Order: sequence, then structure tokens, then C-alpha cells
Amino acid sequence: MTTRPHLLVVATGMRLFREYILRSIAPQYRIHMFLHAEPTWEKEYIEAWTVLESTLDAEALVAAARKLHADQPIDGVLCWDEARILPTAHIAEALGLPGGDVEMINRCRDKHLTRTALAERGVPQPESILVDTVDDALAAAEKVGYPAILKPRAMAASLGVVKVNSADELKDNWEFAHDTTVPEAPHYDVKVLVEEFADGYEISIDSAIFHGQVTPFCLARKEIGYPPYAEEIGHYVDAADPLLADQELMQVLVDAHAAVGFSDGITHTEIMITAAGPKVIEINARIGGDMIPYLGLQATGADPGLAAAAVACGQAPSLVPDRTMVGGVRFFYVDENDTVLDSVAFDSSALPATIDQLVVLMEAGATTSPPPEGTLWGRIAYATAVATSLDDCRAALDAAEKALQWSGHPKEAGEPSP
Repeated sequence: MTTRPHLLVVATGMRLFREYILRSIAPQYRIHMFLHAEPTWEKEYIEAWTVLESTLDAEALVAAARKLHADQPIDGVLCWDEARILPTAHIAEALGLPGGDVEMINRCRDKHLTRTALAERGVPQPESILVDTVDDALAAAEKVGYPAILKPRAMAASLGVVKVNSADELKDNWEFAHDTTVPEAPHYDVKVLVEEFADGYEISIDSAIFHGQVTPFCLARKEIGYPPYAEEIGHYVDAADPLLADQELMQVLVDAHAAVGFSDGITHTEIMITAAGPKVIEINARIGGDMIPYLGLQATGADPGLAAAAVACGQAPSLVPDRTMVGGVRFFYVDENDTVLDSVAFDSSALPATIDQLVVLMEAGATTSPPPEGTLWGRIAYATAVATSLDDCRAALDAAEKALQWSGHPKEAGEPSP
């Protein structure tokens, strides 16, 4: 009997967005987890765990991993939490495991380094200029032309990204791009990129990379809302998307990975499809968020969690689709800033069978806002649907949106937060 590989997983992320990955991996891998608090729901899927003061401290992570490895050899290390991707790479590097190239991961984590690497290889992308002050940004915008994009150097999920059409709009939105942050994000002295606006529609491609070979397994089309901000309000994954057969797009994907020197692991690459062809927006050194890989699993049957675990352990991924469906997700928000929720629930009594999940993210008493104040953390619920066509999938999510019932009131001065 072959012993299941021993996989170290660093942190988990939010259960309602990430449990499906552990559910896939657990039957075929012995999972040891590093966390900053005692596990709760994770215990169903893991064999052992270590609680650390911080899972962001690379030195502490490496020390704990060395101790574990000496007692129970580790076959691979995996992380899908953006803030912990780089510290996790230090573990892989220290133990000589796949993905153990800290500079490779940092070329994806730092968007300026990504841009530099892509430019050196001539990979198509928007022109990008790193700036320090609003005056620098104004000069850069004059060079790339309006409309322009302001983008934080260290964020993900379109946080802090804003389109500006003029110098006045740039000045008005400078603080939004410069000061937007999230807990645990890296800090750079020079924080903002001014980029050429790439007009078109945006997609993402999740890929498994094994010994430099790029295998895409999930292509999603983004739904963007709340202009001029770039809030990701939904995604669709079509197993039969014609873009999967677009040779120019696939070559750009391969060239982008070669440019950043990505040899082993999972990536989530965002690409704008423009009239001039595909242009790379960014490469993330992790599996995609926002339930995108889950939609891919439902639409194609190819399991993203197992692919991620395989390449982490130095094994070729098995990504064999067994169905041709369409999966979609839509996120829901309140209407006004500083809304205190009185109730939030779905009425599922008359929803179509194509509805897959109805997930409430906030409880009564929570205070929330729509984008740009709320962004990822302003979402009060989401729904997923799986259907045989894009139209049926979209119709199901429309029905879920109508079935979402919530009430709230403006937060009053002195009203306590939950």
C-alpha cells in the first residue's frame, strides 16, 4: 500500500471560500497545517497541526517546518492565502521542495517586479510606471495617456484599483490607490503603479505548472462593477469557452510564466482581451480566489485542489475533464455606506435547480458598505450556479439576486460595532 504524501498547508483562509480545497485534498494526502490559532472546522480534513504565534513570520515558519520535517518528512508545502505565499516559499526553499524559489514568488507578489520581468521578455502588457507622489503620477499619466489606471503595488483582487479620465480625477483618487491596504499586506516605500488603460474584457486563467510546463485548467470571465473602481462582482467559467482554443492567448500565458521564471506551482493569471490582443494584467502565485477554481471544478470536473497538491509534492497534475458545464458566482452588497444589517437570508422556495450554493457571509448586527468602501469585505452573500449554458447560469444568478432578502439601517453615532 502506497503511503499518502505528507503535505504541509500554511493557513486556510475563510471557510466559506476555501473549504472545498481541503475537502478535495484530504482523502489523498496526509495534511499537517500551520495556523495562528487552534483549528476548528479544519480538523475534519487534517491529521495534525502546529499553532504558531504568526504564520507571516518566514523565519518562524521555516524553524517549525524543519522540526516537523526531521520527525515526519514533508513531501510538499502549499498555501493559497495571498499574504502567506511568500513566507511559504521560504519553507519550500529551506527544505528543497517544489516551489522553493523565493525570488520567483516575489516576482509575482510584487506587481512592479512582474511588470519589469514581462517587459524584458516582450510579453504584451499595459505600459506601467512606478510612482511615489501625486506629481509623479500626473507626469506618468501624461505619458501613458488618459484614461489611466492607478494600482497599488501590493494588493490583490482589484483592491485599490481605479480608472481615472483626467488629471483632476487622478488627484481626487490618489489617496484611494496610495492608501488602500489590507491586514498583513506587504509594505513598499513606493506603492503605486500608473498604468495604460487596457480596453477590453478581463479573464483569469488558473494553471498548474510542473517542471516549467504550463497546464491551464480554469478560464473565468470577470464581471466588474462599481465604476470607476474595479470591484469583481462575479465570474463565469465555461468548460467550452472558445478562448481555451485561442493559440495567441495560450502562447501569451506560457510566455508570461517563462518571463517570471515560474517553474513549479499554481498560478492565477489575469489577462485583458483587447482589440490588439491579450495583455497580461498580473500573475498571482496561488490558486484563484472568489470561488473561481470551485466553478472550474463544477464546470469541468478537473480538481484544482488535487492539482495544487500534486505539483507542490513534485508530481505531475492530473487534470482530466469529465463534463462540459458552465459555472457562475455572483456577490451581493448593501446599497449605502455604514449600513447595519438587521437581517439577511435567501428565500430558496422558488429557485431553479441550476442554483448550486446560497451563502450568507454576514450576520445581523454587522456593519458594512458597498464598494469602494466595502470591497471584498463588504459582501453580504454570494450565490453559485451550474448549468448547461451561460444564459441559464446567468438566469439562475439573477433569480438568486431577487431571492436575497436583507434589511438594514444607517449606523448611528455611538452605535456599537459587533
